[in-house]
Amino acid sequence: MTELTLSGTVVYGDEFEEMAGYVVIEDGKLKEIGEGQIESAVEGIIIPAFVNAHTHIGDSVAKEPDIMPLENLVGPGGYKHKILGETAHETLVSAMSDAIADIFATGTQMFADFREGGISGMQALEEAFNLAGRRENLSMKSFGRMTEKAKRSDEDINGLFEAVDGLGLSSVADYPQAELIFLADETKRRGKMFALHAGERNADDISGAIELEPDFIVHLIHASPQDFKRMHDMDIDSVVCIRSNLVTGMGLPPLLQMLESGLAVGVGTDNVMLNSPNMFSELEFIAKIFRLDEREVMKMCTLNSAKILNEEKFTGSIEEGKKANLLVIKNDTPNMRNVRNPIRGVVRRATRDDIAAIVHEGVIVQ
Repeated sequence: MTELTLSGTVVYGDEFEEMAGYVVIEDGKLKEIGEGQIESAVEGIIIPAFVNAHTHIGDSVAKEPDIMPLENLVGPGGYKHKILGETAHETLVSAMSDAIADIFATGTQMFADFREGGISGMQALEEAFNLAGRRENLSMKSFGRMTEKAKRSDEDINGLFEAVDGLGLSSVADYPQAELIFLADETKRRGKMFALHAGERNADDISGAIELEPDFIVHLIHASPQDFKRMHDMDIDSVVCIRSNLVTGMGLPPLLQMLESGLAVGVGTDNVMLNSPNMFSELEFIAKIFRLDEREVMKMCTLNSAKILNEEKFTGSIEEGKKANLLVIKNDTPNMRNVRNPIRGVVRRATRDDIAAIVHEGVIVQ
């Protein structure tokens, strides 16, 4: 039996309340959460580890490309896919491994990657995970995508489904309708997750995406309150990628309307070619652009994202019985010293340099 105690300011429960207290971890799970200061291994502001609900780490081989229209950048046959097609396997794996190391070092302990390239793309992702050496202290949800070859082969289709947690497709405008219906139905039949991008370039693909009843939709920049109501009624969640939307110039999603509609809104960092996979930056941008309550912002980057990935029973908040996947933030660094509101301080100003400890299932891994 292994036990670990942390103390300081604990951000606990699904409502992200704060108290001066401690957490006791036993055999990888949160055993006790209490008030008062006791002797501990690490002290600081204790928060749930981040959950990044949407990444594309494969394009980390082409960081900071020239400015171009979104369709030319990431659309079928565009810059991104051309680079991926030209890049040697070993180079691709090495670049993705670097991205995974960065994901871990910035406090994320679960991320959902939308991976192109079919079975070979998933194999490259697994190799990158192994090369990064983080399989024991970082979790991944993989969302694959069919290649043209796979669409014509039952063997390839079966192989892809066996390798992924779900399918993650681009806009419905990029696929024939019959293919979309087949993929959505087959994914659900196999008990996998189904996700789509929609509303990024315009509103034309939003209704079609909702009709397929995915588990969640990414972006929704051009969605309306009526779209959000339909999604809420159909139990479809949403994921926003604020920094990515700023870089591509597509605008910002109506985040306040999403939240007001009752949607579970998670957060992703999107393409590594456009942004680092750093959730601290996402916290700060969301808080300062939308002026949301800091608890709501932290919840979006932890518990909400965990819920969207069907992991909220195990992670995403600090509750007794859940896995002890935590960050401890120093409150005595030059950046964090004199912060009077701990949650606000973490959300609006904390960085990777302020991390005192990363705890994965009860073990301090950094």
